[in-house]
Amino acid sequence: MWKKNSITVLLLTFALLLAGAISAVIGSLEDPIQGLKMERDYSYPAGEGVVKWVSTDWLEEHLNDKIMILDVQPNVHDYIMEHIPGAIYMNEGLLRVQSGRNPAAYVPPEAIEPSFQSMGLDPDVPVVVYTGTGAFTGLGNGLEQTHAAYCLARYGHSNVYVLDGGLDKWREDGRPLTKVFLEVESSRFQVVDRSDEYAIGMEELKEIKDNDDVVLLDARPARHYEGQGPWIKPGHIPGAVNLPWVSLMDDDNARLLKPDAEITSILEEHGITPDKTIICSCGTSREATAEFVLLKWYFGYPDVRIYEGSFTEWSAYPENPIVTGPNPY
Repeated sequence: MWKKNSITVLLLTFALLLAGAISAVIGSLEDPIQGLKMERDYSYPAGEGVVKWVSTDWLEEHLNDKIMILDVQPNVHDYIMEHIPGAIYMNEGLLRVQSGRNPAAYVPPEAIEPSFQSMGLDPDVPVVVYTGTGAFTGLGNGLEQTHAAYCLARYGHSNVYVLDGGLDKWREDGRPLTKVFLEVESSRFQVVDRSDEYAIGMEELKEIKDNDDVVLLDARPARHYEGQGPWIKPGHIPGAVNLPWVSLMDDDNARLLKPDAEITSILEEHGITPDKTIICSCGTSREATAEFVLLKWYFGYPDVRIYEGSFTEWSAYPENPIVTGPNPY
């Protein structure tokens, strides 16, 4: 009798352990974030299309390859103080100019072409873009690299890499830094204007933004989306869903993407799925570039647009309605 009871107990214990193991497996399948590794596989550039992502490991391994490294820290003194070996400097401010009623319009293609040629940009040579918290000024919020990546693609470069984690992660990893300036030779880079392919104008936005298969995003902080920011009007475009761009980035480094599954979960919570037209906007479209490049080229959503005028243009027209508070309408 004792032996029979012992066998029964052992069988029951084994069954409970097996059930627990199966439950854990099922739970991890239901929750893709559980157990997700923070590091991506960057044995090759990640993403599809014009813009891709690379790690600090990848870049250090390829420093001597035929690539261009573009430092877009917000102040040249930060570049002068320290930069990745082989990097040249570009101030993203040269990409904007007053046009009509828009104080932050993208410069005409014919105006940016001489600058790109002077920098030695070559459409056949991959360009790695990075920024960081400036060692000299302490400036920089991380948007410099996605804005520059978008502009490079907008003006015709077809091989742009974003350094995931930027200079902050490079520095944190203990990788080499320098004060030496690279000497560049001018190129014959010819600008190809892709704005019609990527961007949506205000009038077209008005026509489609309220359709069921369209999601209009506002990448600004909630306080600006809900109330008064620096603009002449408070609030947001009617129908816009607030998705602050920093919510998709690492809490300690706004240049480093959160894990894929965590980003996907956030997107789904906001109704952002690949079967819809996604329109990215913010204040001047700078914050919107973080979500545009991520959705279009990292996750490969088939129909992503960017409203370059964003709330700066929208709010400049008295007849355009606005909404305040946390809800889209």
